[in-house]
Amino acid sequence: MKINWNYIKGFLLLGLVIFLYGFSYQKNNAKKVKEILVEFETGKNLFMDFQMVNKLLIQNGATVKNQAKSVIDLHILEKNVLSHPMVEKAAIYLTVDGLLKAKIKQRTPIARVLLGEESYYIDKQGKKMPLSPNYSARVLLVSGDVKDDDIKNVHFLVAAILNNDFLEKQIISIQKMPNNEFVLNTRIGDQKIIIGEIDDLDNKLRNLNSFFSKTMADKTINNYTSINLKYNSQVVCTKK
Repeated sequence: MKINWNYIKGFLLLGLVIFLYGFSYQKNNAKKVKEILVEFETGKNLFMDFQMVNKLLIQNGATVKNQAKSVIDLHILEKNVLSHPMVEKAAIYLTVDGLLKAKIKQRTPIARVLLGEESYYIDKQGKKMPLSPNYSARVLLVSGDVKDDDIKNVHFLVAAILNNDFLEKQIISIQKMPNNEFVLNTRIGDQKIIIGEIDDLDNKLRNLNSFFSKTMADKTINNYTSINLKYNSQVVCTKK
């Protein structure tokens, strides 16, 4: 019987590869996490910093630094980081050289609700976001009778303002009235803009744009103390 040495060599080579892979795998898992690297997607440590993220990278009651790579549960660590109210997205992974990397995308606030000690941000996804001790965002200010049920309407109104290049520069704050109506405060002219309830908002903002364009062109914008948009397709103004 003729021995096929090519098959034998192939099996030996395959066995060697499996052995080396297993040896390398075990050796790699036995390595300890030598360092934790936190990267923020924006490139700046704004609302969060390394210490805040590092406190979330806890496993078995201790930081993962110096723990064996084999015992690190990346899914749990990622879940811990995502539980933080300032985090929108997170990716946690280990490198072959013993680094544990955390890539963080922070949430983006678009408005700040002023309610004394309960002040908070509303982010671009329409969710509540806590204030940060590290950084204060320059966003639209919202005051007045704002309850949790109003957040959806506040987000809708703020997003509409920010999507309008002119109004984004002109509107500096929003006031929520007890009757569920909204009032805007302007940067130029110091008028009160009465939006009313959040209905037919696109049409109301188009009328507001037209009003501003006309009164700024003929320099009469400062003649008015209030601009009322809550009536059907009308702009009702009060003169000084």
